[in-house]
Amino acid sequence: MSANRPFVLSIAGFDPCGGAGVLADVKTFEQHQVTGFAVVTANTIQTEDGFYEIQWTNLSFVIRSIETLFLSYKIKTVKIGIMPSLHYLNRILSTIKLLSSATKIVWDPVLKSTTKFEFLKVEDDSDLNKILSKIDLITPNYNEIEILFPGFVPNKFWLQNEIPTNILLKGGHNESEIGTDRLFLKNEIIEFATSQKKCFEKHGSGCVLSAAIAANLALDQTLEEACKNAKTYIEKYLSSTSTLIGYHYVQ
Repeated sequence: MSANRPFVLSIAGFDPCGGAGVLADVKTFEQHQVTGFAVVTANTIQTEDGFYEIQWTNLSFVIRSIETLFLSYKIKTVKIGIMPSLHYLNRILSTIKLLSSATKIVWDPVLKSTTKFEFLKVEDDSDLNKILSKIDLITPNYNEIEILFPGFVPNKFWLQNEIPTNILLKGGHNESEIGTDRLFLKNEIIEFATSQKKCFEKHGSGCVLSAAIAANLALDQTLEEACKNAKTYIEKYLSSTSTLIGYHYVQ
């Protein structure tokens, strides 16, 4: 391993077809020339167009895996994917913060798969803001942000200073402005317009985007730069094939 490459950890599910989860994340990390590690939260049986079964990893096993890596390596950024519960997520966040308070955390709140399989139910959101305050960025789409923050109205939400963390609201499901992403920071909203590239729907595109952001943050880019450059990466990925599985490219 190159001593010059920062370490980035993916804590997410295992997708055997490689389009999503830790396999997609580590592919993305490698293209960004960071050293990628992975801790698996769930094993799945799925393809790019079908989801069949999931087995969640025992939380204590996940925690021990995280502790082992953090005690051996200086991990700059963590990307988090599918979680079975907010309690599971909170335990992971608390462990990371205890081991390395400076490590940045990006959570892609995958609540449902593209094939409509439900992963995480937000049944008790009383501690949600407290949990989100431990995270540097979340990357929901429009469907996910409505579940996390019912009745979400972007400008009102931000102006009332209700934002518990930085939010990159993906525009793939925004019918009025398809592909336009918005980064909600504490003091401003930054808009990332889509390019003119012809893009195709991809299995695991949210995993790839959030992994690219995590890699960029590990390379000491600002949050705005990390999101902007990740958008360029994901649009090339989305335009790489007309199928549900995309091709990664060398940076």
